[in-house]
Amino acid sequence: MIELEKKVFGNIKTKVIIGADPPAHPDTKNIFEKELDILLEELKSQPKENLEKLLEQQKIAEKHINSRPGAVALAQNKIQLFNEYNKKYMQIIKENLEL
Repeated sequence: MIELEKKVFGNIKTKVIIGADPPAHPDTKNIFEKELDILLEELKSQPKENLEKLLEQQKIAEKHINSRPGAVALAQNKIQLFNEYNKKYMQIIKENLEL
């Protein structure tokens, strides 16, 4: 059983990604855009130790969301949106770690 209340991308919970509501476009995409903006703003004030923890948390969230990729009933387009935005976020965290 997947944890529906688990926060996987900022304040976005699993249930938003795998549920039927809200629809992927434009609603879920807009939610991801806003959340990414918030997360990136928060990154600016984070020490490197926290960045490493954030990166690990996002890797765990990625595994959590993608643990059932073949399940037909799940909103595949929303899972793809999660993967797209999570990848962007993790890349920026990695870049900040290299500074």
